[in-house]
Amino acid sequence: MPGSNLTQIEAEERQGIISHPAYVVSLDVTQGSKTFTSATTLTFDAQPGSSTFLDLIAPQIDSIVLNGEQLDPAVAFKDDRIALENLQEHNQVDVIATCDYSRTGEGLHRSVDPADGRIYLYSQFEVPDARRVYAVFDQPDVKATFDFTVVAPESWTVLSNSPAGSVENLAGKTAEGTLGDAAAEGIKRWIFEQTPTMSSYLTAFVAGPYAQWTSEYANEDGRTVPMGLYCRQSLKDAFDKDAESLFDVTKRGFAFYAKTWGVPYPYAKYDQVFVPEYNAGAMENIALVTLRDSYIFESKVSGAVINRRVETVLHELAHMWFGDLVTMKWWNDLWLNESFAEFMSTLATSEATEHTDDWATFCSGEKSWALAEDQKPTTHPIVAPIHDLNDTYVNFDGITYAKGASVLKQLVAYVGRKKFFEGIHSYLTKHAYGNATLNDLLAELSQASGRDLDSWSKLWLEQSGINTITAAIDTDADDRIIKAKLVQTAPAEFPVLRPHRIGVGFYNADKSGKIIRTDRFELDIDGESTEISDIIGLKRPQFILVNDDDLTYTKLRFDKESLDFAAGNLYAFEDPLARAVIWLSLWDMTRDAEFPAEHFAALSLKAISTEKQSTTFRYALSQISGAVHYYVAPTRRAAIMKLVAQSLWRLVLAAEAGSDEQFQLLQAYLGYGVDDDFEDNAQGLLSGELTLDGLVIDNSLRWLIIHALAANNLISDTAIDAELGRRETTENREKAYGAKAARPTAQAKKWAWTEALDDNDLTNSQIEAIAMSFSQNTDSQLYKDYVESFFGTVNSIWRDKSFHIAETLICPLSGQSLYPRFADAHQLVEFAERWLNENKDADRALRGMIIKNLDDSRRVLKVQTYNSQL
Repeated sequence: MPGSNLTQIEAEERQGIISHPAYVVSLDVTQGSKTFTSATTLTFDAQPGSSTFLDLIAPQIDSIVLNGEQLDPAVAFKDDRIALENLQEHNQVDVIATCDYSRTGEGLHRSVDPADGRIYLYSQFEVPDARRVYAVFDQPDVKATFDFTVVAPESWTVLSNSPAGSVENLAGKTAEGTLGDAAAEGIKRWIFEQTPTMSSYLTAFVAGPYAQWTSEYANEDGRTVPMGLYCRQSLKDAFDKDAESLFDVTKRGFAFYAKTWGVPYPYAKYDQVFVPEYNAGAMENIALVTLRDSYIFESKVSGAVINRRVETVLHELAHMWFGDLVTMKWWNDLWLNESFAEFMSTLATSEATEHTDDWATFCSGEKSWALAEDQKPTTHPIVAPIHDLNDTYVNFDGITYAKGASVLKQLVAYVGRKKFFEGIHSYLTKHAYGNATLNDLLAELSQASGRDLDSWSKLWLEQSGINTITAAIDTDADDRIIKAKLVQTAPAEFPVLRPHRIGVGFYNADKSGKIIRTDRFELDIDGESTEISDIIGLKRPQFILVNDDDLTYTKLRFDKESLDFAAGNLYAFEDPLARAVIWLSLWDMTRDAEFPAEHFAALSLKAISTEKQSTTFRYALSQISGAVHYYVAPTRRAAIMKLVAQSLWRLVLAAEAGSDEQFQLLQAYLGYGVDDDFEDNAQGLLSGELTLDGLVIDNSLRWLIIHALAANNLISDTAIDAELGRRETTENREKAYGAKAARPTAQAKKWAWTEALDDNDLTNSQIEAIAMSFSQNTDSQLYKDYVESFFGTVNSIWRDKSFHIAETLICPLSGQSLYPRFADAHQLVEFAERWLNENKDADRALRGMIIKNLDDSRRVLKVQTYNSQL
């Protein structure tokens, strides 16, 4: 893969040699459409006579001067490193380079909006991509101050981590013609104030004709913090209606975090920029957060997506303290940054915004992701060894984010909320503007709570795998409980039993038929079996919920009576978090071949008829789709898919006009396309001949219908192009690529395959749209020739593409890639096993992707076999 690796040992050695680094970095983005100029002056101290290196990924080094001596770039610059030999006590190195703009969201990304031709730049430096923009010691524990200047067209907005101290006109100079609309403009130099001490991966640049909204926050330390929101001009009208609500959410976050941790927001400003073609959800650059601009809603979106935007805003804001103010020393503690921000954003969302049921959202979304990842062969400890940068790519997953956040929630229950946040306050104040480790955090939490967390950490954070907790309940003739215990087991490959602080809830139907909690008990469990002594002698309720309030992280198995009751009455449970916990357990059982896929689909269809929690609703629809597309017995799949599609359409018609449920149900229905009325329904909605009360066929929904028609070969490429011609935007281009790739023809799949692999002009978002649609059709014959092709091209993808593009093509988080998952599963397993045997020395990140794909195919075979035998 492009870009050299960096090992932890190399990073430790370099950190031991250098100290007191300070950067002056100048960028000139007026030089054309392919490259920009980067000039770095770095001063630092070192051990006299020692040697080290700078990181830089650039096609051309124009000049290197070390302590007044001109170095030959052809000699000093190799493998994306600049060798610095025979250092003095005080050193200065000056590097001038020509750097490439990115089309994949790594480094400095350049995007041209087809709606109006305007150009937008933004940076993305995590994990270590600051080196794509300037010469740097690119590791988190070499914190420094940065003085940035940027030369750009005079009409642009230019932002960095600190406020602009001054802006200068450069008389007599103009931007080059390759800058499009900016061609005839003069240029300016933005000179930014020096940053606080920070890590290089958190530095950032944004430049372009961004639309802007401003506000300010009365910070708890008496300062006034300027706030900004930014997006492309073509999205200005859509964003205008949401700007005030986003400022409000952000201000609520400022107040909640400052109060909870006792540490006011530490930086001079706070900007949030919604950027195009982003390869992540968002990034916590200090005081300059970047977010994908799909979070700007030109069309109707579900409540789940709106909720997710709030969580994302608060997640990145939490990082300003945890990750930015105090930063990990090495990437092995990346999980702590992300887990803490995920936990805190859920807590803040549930307690400081209107989304008060956000822990149900967390359970349905994040926790379900964690459980799935934790049961793959690629699972790893939350605190995983990160030997080099490539290992970081392996562990940027559901264990890092979702399992870690779930375990932090358990830790809060274990030590107590008040003591937990007292420990966080001490941690943040003691290590402010520095680096710290997990042990530093645990020391503060132990001191605050009085609990020894060493053994807790070893079991929860340093061991892989997930436990299963099962309830065993015995009653007498009068239905009173005479025996009650929780049994904890562990998978054979990870035989670790953990301590849990857990809730046990009693649930019964009230007079109206709603299932409500009538009693609750909380206890510590440890080892294989723990008695629930507090419930002995009580009358057995209709349902016993283990892990009530979702305090701990575990797989759940209910006692038989409770399981039968939940399967028949899930729709009637009143509490959204209780429903989410039960639903996730039933889905987990379905994936483990312990619960019939058809039964799961049927009970879920019944439950969504009354479900109002938007994220639970969203994931339930997704799980129904997964059950019938992958897990139902193959001989019954077509019939069950048709029944589910018909049921969804009936629910669409019965849903409240204009409701979130109506909208999500229609989206789900369009994903099937197998019922007899599908073409008439879809074409009627598209043409306007069929209308649904309260439903507007806006741009996104129109493209979703087009995609669904394409996936069933009911629309041509010419018609798709004509639709794009109606309104060509960045988003619609991506949707058009996806629709063409979704067509179930040999020609369409060949086109998609070639485009995704060979068209270097495509952006990361366009490649993602093609790759996801390539593999979505259920006809295995479409993919019979692509199994061998996929495994034959994996190594070249890994060698020739950036990591993010390679991940998109091979095994993305979204689960759809060029991996032909609907091909014959036996053939997929055979080829995957062969590839793994023949590529034992491949990078661990690449092998991990193939292992995940293989595990998915093996699970499909296992669960299909189970359901075929019922």
